[in-house]
Parts: sequence; structure tokens; C-alpha cells
Amino acid sequence: MRGMMVSIMSTFTDTSKSPQGEPLAPKKRARGSSFRTAAATQTMLVAALAATAAVGMYSYNVQDTAGGESQNATVSTQSSAATTTAVASFTTADVGQCATWEVNDNGQVSGFEQVSCDQEHRFEISERENLATYPSSEFGPDAQPPNLTRQAQLREELCQAPTLAYLNGRFDPSGRYTIAPILPPAEAWAAGDRTMLCGLQVTDASGTPQIAVGPISANDQARVFNAGACIRVESSAEFKEVDCGEDHHLEAVSTVNLGVPFPQGVPSTDEQNNFLGTTCTQAAIDYLGSEEAVYQSTLQMFWPTITSNSWLGGSHSVNCYLMSPSTTGEDTFNTLNGSALSGFTINGAVPPPQPARDPIRDSATTDTAANAAAVAAPVEANTP
Repeated sequence: MRGMMVSIMSTFTDTSKSPQGEPLAPKKRARGSSFRTAAATQTMLVAALAATAAVGMYSYNVQDTAGGESQNATVSTQSSAATTTAVASFTTADVGQCATWEVNDNGQVSGFEQVSCDQEHRFEISERENLATYPSSEFGPDAQPPNLTRQAQLREELCQAPTLAYLNGRFDPSGRYTIAPILPPAEAWAAGDRTMLCGLQVTDASGTPQIAVGPISANDQARVFNAGACIRVESSAEFKEVDCGEDHHLEAVSTVNLGVPFPQGVPSTDEQNNFLGTTCTQAAIDYLGSEEAVYQSTLQMFWPTITSNSWLGGSHSVNCYLMSPSTTGEDTFNTLNGSALSGFTINGAVPPPQPARDPIRDSATTDTAANAAAVAAPVEANTP
């Protein structure tokens, strides 16, 4: 994604380089593309590893292979001599279905269960694999569960292609969903269960699966934040939501669904910037209460734009942010602390009062306000 910064009084010109290293033309464009794009691979790997590590010991529902009735069962580690063909899977959840579980304050997992994807869930299943059929003895009756490195490899070997096929190729690897595997809990593995579920999940910055609602096919895949969220741009190029009392770089003021003004297909970068220039400016004014409040804050507007690949993959929404561009000559953000709504500092200093000036425009027209309201994205904001 590209990004743009705009001030009430002036624009901030970007002379950074693209992720491939080519200089970007100075077109009022700011850093944002390299941040989000570089984060994708790392985020997907962390999420894949965390998913398999998160599902630990719990009770679960299995299907009785004889009578077909559901029963609550807990697998005992004493059953490790059982053959894989005689062991019931820890779950009957199948492709197209969803699963969820509870996580307490200590990170312990319980209550793994199958649910409708229309309900709250943490995982949408795209493929079931039986590792016992893997063409080697790697996952035989006496094998230990694969370590995190091997789990990441299995994700690439067994989950990636089936999941993309499940989505008919409509997947944005830079978006809010990540592909991950789930292995049986320790007791089930010891009893001989070699089921592996491949699927999709929304994760937070630590890779912990979050609650989602609705199948991915019905959802916008864009990774966005709620208005009021404070975002720190990590050195690893990751957008991470933090408490506004911590150092950060961006403050979200709204979410914009670009699929509303551009229903016919992928809008160009210029089309997005032209639309978002007006929309994000109005969003900042609405957020802080007036144009004068935005001016006195000294903050500027920043928004990303969506690449054609992400758009076709299912991401149509972006955030409008407030930020302060660095004045050191580098294409970076200043450090904010506190919320623009209740008092904040820029690089440790309170913004000084700004001189009186003639407003650059009249109060927002009814048409502008209605336009901004029309594109408020009906997507579930989430923490990357």
C-alpha cells in the first residue's frame, strides 16, 4: 500500500524508496507502502506458529464412529499405543466450518468447539489433513509432535495451496487474515490422532487468534483499526496498536470503505488519494470537533492506498490517521504520546499555540459530511 500525508495548511512530500528500492516520485506521497508490505510475511509466519502453539489441553466433542452420536471425551496420554486408524479425531469440524476456544488471562486454552461461521469464532477451516498418511514415518505412532519450525513448513507444504483454492484465489496476504495450521492437543497426539486443520484466522500483534464474525468470503480482508486507536510503527515495519499513553506514531480517526465510491473495480492511486484527501480531512475535523482544533493540534492527515493485488484479494478499506511528519529531512514520523482528544506531546513537547489564520475553507458542507458518512466501512476493525 502507498500512503499519503496531508496537512490543513500544506502537504508533506515523500522522497522515499519503494520496497523494490526505486525512488518514488515526489507526489505528496509518504511512507506506508513499505511498512505494510514488509510486515506481511513476518506477520503470517508469526501467526502460523502461534496458532499451533495456542491450542493446548482442552475437552472437545468427537463423533462416535459406531453410533454417530456426539460425545464429550478427553484423550488420555495412556493411550499412546493406539493405532492411528482406531483413534477418533479431536474434532469433526470440516472444511467450510469454523472453530473457537476460550483463552484465560494466563493464556491457557479451553473449550475448543465447532461453531457456525456466522457466530463468533477464531478459525475458519479450509482443509483437513491426516498426517498419518504423510509419505514417511515422520508422524508414526511413536512420533513426537512437530516443533514450531516444522509446523511452519507444514503450513507451506499442506495448507497454503488448499487454502487459496478454498478462497478461489481471493486472498490478500497483506490483509487481516493469515493462513495457519492447528494440531491436536498433546493428549490426542499421544493417543495417535494425527489430524491437522488448515485454516484462516485474524491475529493480534503477538500472533494470538482473535474473535471474528462471518465467513471470510463475506468479509472485507483489510487490516484496519477502530477510531481512537493509537498505532506504533515498529522497526520491523509492523503497525501495532498500543495504549495511547505509550509512544506511537499514528492515531486512527475513521475507517473508509473505498468499495462504496469505487464499485466498478480497482481505483488508481490518484483516484484514491483525491477521494481520501477530502474524506480524511473531514474525518479529522469531525474527530477533533472543528477545523481550528485540527490546525491547533499541528497534526496532519495520513492514509494508505490499496494496491491492485490487495484490492483483488478482497481488501477495500483503509484508515484515516492523524500524525506528525518528521522535520529532520527523513521520511519518518515524529513520536506522539497521549491522545489528540485529551492532550498529547510530539517528541516529548506539547504543541505550541498556532497563530491566528483565515480558515482555508468554510465549515463542512452537508454534501461532504454525507459523503464521509456513506463510506464508513461496515467491516470489523481489528488489531494486527
